[in-house]
Amino acid sequence: MATALRESTTHGDEVRRLRAQLDRIRGHKVETPALPVHSALAQLLPGQGLQPGSVYAVDSSAALLLALLAGPSRAGSWCGVIGMRGFGAEAAEEYGLDLDRLVLVPDPGPRWFAVASALAEVLPIVAVRPAGRPGDGDVSRLAARLRDRGTVLVTLGAWPGADALLSVSDPRWRGLGTGHGYLAGREVTVTASSRRFPVPRSTRMLLPDAAGTAAAVDPAPARATGDARVPTPIRAVG
Repeated sequence: MATALRESTTHGDEVRRLRAQLDRIRGHKVETPALPVHSALAQLLPGQGLQPGSVYAVDSSAALLLALLAGPSRAGSWCGVIGMRGFGAEAAEEYGLDLDRLVLVPDPGPRWFAVASALAEVLPIVAVRPAGRPGDGDVSRLAARLRDRGTVLVTLGAWPGADALLSVSDPRWRGLGTGHGYLAGREVTVTASSRRFPVPRSTRMLLPDAAGTAAAVDPAPARATGDARVPTPIRAVG
């Protein structure tokens, strides 16, 4: 289950923090590896993963947000999720999130930005649904904090100055025959645009597949598509 963050800092963590601070004073940037993501998403992102200190804005798709968090969580990173009242822990676990390393704040109220800023101090990846547009000064200060801590911010909705924008379009459900059958996955186009490449990149994915997780699309064409309102045994996350 999702638990509260432990506020302990090891000697090794303190040494790494001081070393990074010294490198910044010397004007040398410490290269931190990107957080891993699903291979189908990696081909869309600069650096093939989630770059520490960067902001990724997801346009309304909770399923895509879960798919982005799943890779870092599976690799052992703590994740924070803020302002998502309908967050489904079971669906998140099916996507690959480790609930034992999840800090969940479903309803922070008007202090959502303060909560996101605080978690960005201690967690490697934070996801938030903005409850409004933050001020330019707040955005600049948080961006500096993200770079300083090497934290990744993923927003469900627009964010000023995001490093990459990701969206989902053209959904088609698999598994339906002519008036019968069960839904076996939702095939979508995921598109990423970034200041680091001039032309948006797109790929087809299953969000979710029959097992409730993210998957690359099989090159073989889907047999049939249908409407998402048909009863289905899989859990659909938008």
